Amino acid sequence: MKETNELIAEFMGAIGTPKYNPTEWDIYITGCLDVDSDDENAKHFYTPEEMKYHTSWDWLMPVVDKIEDIRFDNEDKDSFVSYHRYDVDNRGTQCTITDVQEGKVVGYGDCATKRESTYQAVVEFIKEYNQNK
Repeated sequence: MKETNELIAEFMGAIGTPKYNPTEWDIYITGCLDVDSDDENAKHFYTPEEMKYHTSWDWLMPVVDKIEDIRFDNEDKDSFVSYHRYDVDNRGTQCTITDVQEGKVVGYGDCATKRESTYQAVVEFIKEYNQNK
């Protein structure tokens, strides 16, 4: 999970913080700290082992929101329209992330729970996304 949590953190804009410790990642900008209200978890830095993308909807849903907020522009000769590029579809214990513009699946998960499937699809999506940007 360490590598995949790190992959997600990077997608969300987190960077390693050598000033403090090169194995810690500043994920403050992801908004995940808002859900950690007790003093024990209310810190500004997490190591990849401490990240909860794989166990918490509160961590995972901002990632899904970011994926769904990626847009593409369709320049029609009569109008200019911006569309959502990716669609995240959860059904039962399956999750599919589709590239609407290309019409192809770019992330898929089929696990025991909806959260695990979503996590799996998100990781697959980010690997594909990073490879093609």
